[in-house]
Amino acid sequence: MTIEYEIEPIPGLPGNLPPGESIQWQGSPDWQTLARAVFHTRLVAVWFIFVASLAFVGGGTGLKGAIVTLAVASLGLGLLYFLARASARSTIYTLTNRRVVMRFGVALPKCINLPLKAIGAADVRLLGNGQIDIVLRPTQRFPLGWLQMWPHVQPWKVAQPQPMLRAVPEGFAPMLAKALVDADPLHGVATPLATAVSAEQHASSGAVGVPA
Repeated sequence: MTIEYEIEPIPGLPGNLPPGESIQWQGSPDWQTLARAVFHTRLVAVWFIFVASLAFVGGGTGLKGAIVTLAVASLGLGLLYFLARASARSTIYTLTNRRVVMRFGVALPKCINLPLKAIGAADVRLLGNGQIDIVLRPTQRFPLGWLQMWPHVQPWKVAQPQPMLRAVPEGFAPMLAKALVDADPLHGVATPLATAVSAEQHASSGAVGVPA
């Protein structure tokens, strides 16, 4: 597992691929889904509408207060959408037949190479609109801290950061499952990621992983 970032002879990759390695998939997070799932724009909008309603209905500052609150909400939401779009545009996830590469960072770009054989499990979370999050669980302690990885890290797992592919298409899950098996046939995938997506479509909660 390495962390490096200097040049990009291939977009999203820190160097040319060695012989025998090939790109299976490349993509970036869907920025609108990222805004909703990571920056919680819907919750922020609901909160500001609630505050504006209190100002208008409860007297106090009345209509003027409600208008000011909605104006502040517009600025705040605009900033969150800008951050989501910038984060998505600066991120490229790459799956090869040997590793997962995560290139991300708006101000301080980072590039992380995670060998497929070092991934002990992969859990799926449905986001709607054909998008999913995939948590990668390394078999060894991840070298970067939680704040250094955010938002490409599982929420609340601060003590043991788990890298996370954010807002990727559902169709990527079976590709990752196949790559994990092909990279290490003894890995033993009891329930492929593709099945996890199908199961979560029928049960909106829970995650099905790839056991080590």
